[in-house]
Amino acid sequence: MATDLTLPPAPVTASRWEALRQFSQARLALGRAGHSLPTAAHLAFQLAHAQARDAVQLPLDSFGLAAELQALGLESLLLHSAAPDRATYLQRPDLGRQLDAASQQALAPWTSQQRPAPAAAPAFDVAWVLADGLSAQAVHQSAMALVAATLQRLQADTDFAWSVAPITVVEQARVAIGDEIGQVLRAQVVVVLIGERPGLSSPDSLGAYLTWAPRVGLTDASRNCVSNIRHAGLSIAAAAAKLHYLLTQARLRRCSGVALKDEADAPAGLTAIAQGGTFLLPGAD
Repeated sequence: MATDLTLPPAPVTASRWEALRQFSQARLALGRAGHSLPTAAHLAFQLAHAQARDAVQLPLDSFGLAAELQALGLESLLLHSAAPDRATYLQRPDLGRQLDAASQQALAPWTSQQRPAPAAAPAFDVAWVLADGLSAQAVHQSAMALVAATLQRLQADTDFAWSVAPITVVEQARVAIGDEIGQVLRAQVVVVLIGERPGLSSPDSLGAYLTWAPRVGLTDASRNCVSNIRHAGLSIAAAAAKLHYLLTQARLRRCSGVALKDEADAPAGLTAIAQGGTFLLPGAD
């Protein structure tokens, strides 16, 4: 009796664009199994979703970060927002933008004892804030390396001498909490390193928000943002270079946000336009 050796059709139909997946972590060219996603792609999606949820819920290791800062010879202060716990933080963004009473009391004596300058005079050139945001994992993985790399550039700066405020590590914090901290510490500029909202391929993305003349009540229009700082995104070296450029320009121009453009690596033609020229005649009026 003849035996039918014909193999059944493959359960997964590959996408003709599958080669493009080597260039991106985006969910493209996944193929199909009948009219649905292949099982492997579906399971990978579920894993990414779980990793994003875990990143949001992961507690910030404040004491560990303080120990790392101490190892670098940097003083730190451990603070907390007005959101008492994670559930409140997620439901009340406004509370994450302000310090709780204990943190306010912890900051005030430090500034008056260490820098008894007139209230209107800046006490520091730059204040750093490490905040959990929506991904403490991002802070754990990248914040210390970014602080170290940027401070190394600032210390080598021949145009300015940079005085650095004690680095604050803040739990249950939003970006705007840096405005209050910078104002209390009388810093000319504040840099908030914070975990960004996790994506389905980026649970570890760190954001850096820079604000000149920080004070309570500013909006995002007053900030510059360097985003997607992580192993698979913007490298520590590239982020440190951008932050150094923005910090220097903010100090030169005494502004940030929409008034300060990142022209560090812009094409020559675009830079010329920003200076009043055109693509064909750079610098022309």
